[in-house]
Amino acid sequence: MHWRSGKFSWTVCRIPVRPFDYMVKAGRLAGPNARRKQMLKNKVCAIKSFALLLAFGTAHHAVAQGFAKKYTKMAPVDQYLMADRAAEIALARSAAPKSISGDAQVQVLGRHGFETAVKGKNGFVCIVGRGWSSAADADYWNPKVRVPICLNAAAARTYFLRVTKITDLALAGRTLAQVNDAIAAALDKKELPPMEPGAMCYMMSKQGYGGDVAPHWPSHLMFFYSDADPAIWGANLPGSPVIAIADPLEHLTQFVIPVHQWSDGTKAGKPNSGKDGKGQ
Repeated sequence: MHWRSGKFSWTVCRIPVRPFDYMVKAGRLAGPNARRKQMLKNKVCAIKSFALLLAFGTAHHAVAQGFAKKYTKMAPVDQYLMADRAAEIALARSAAPKSISGDAQVQVLGRHGFETAVKGKNGFVCIVGRGWSSAADADYWNPKVRVPICLNAAAARTYFLRVTKITDLALAGRTLAQVNDAIAAALDKKELPPMEPGAMCYMMSKQGYGGDVAPHWPSHLMFFYSDADPAIWGANLPGSPVIAIADPLEHLTQFVIPVHQWSDGTKAGKPNSGKDGKGQ
């Protein structure tokens, strides 16, 4: 697969992430003086092809606006849950190769947040992200979103705390703006820890559903740092395979590395993207 830049944004592991939905314009990261409200207003994700990742820039507002009207309020909680617990466990594990996810802890979404379904042995934690943490803003309340993610131990102790807080707030009916304000306040009060060295996650599943704006993420790995300079990895430079997404307001830098295979070992081409979250 070839990777090239284009005028489309990349929302990642928003898990990475609702307040962690970043905007990158022509390879230039939003500066520290950017206003939070303007950043939130301009964030969208549009990945046009999965055989060819058109990378990271500013998408047109019309892309998100076309979907925003569909999900203007929270659906009944049951629509965000997966009735088949075994299916959710399998989907969560599909985020990483079996050699990793097979011994990972698996958490599934309950009515009051994530809960442990399978105890792990290797420190990894696999989940299925929902719209409020793992999709574009227009899909915040989209009940069909199912994004498999597998975090290593360092990310589980730090980054996952942000995800669980976002999830708890969303399940309580908090809007996107309210969640962003709450996360920003928690960071200011140091209620959420900085990223541990080595924190990362796998997002290599060919299954799941990323929402109406971006039905499926390309296969990739993500590395999380607090207030890191993208230049230390040579990110966002011509020919570099590394994309960095930095937000000084959230004190978080995410390094994205695309990979050319799915977690099952097959070549990364067009993935399954069934709207039931399980693929087609």
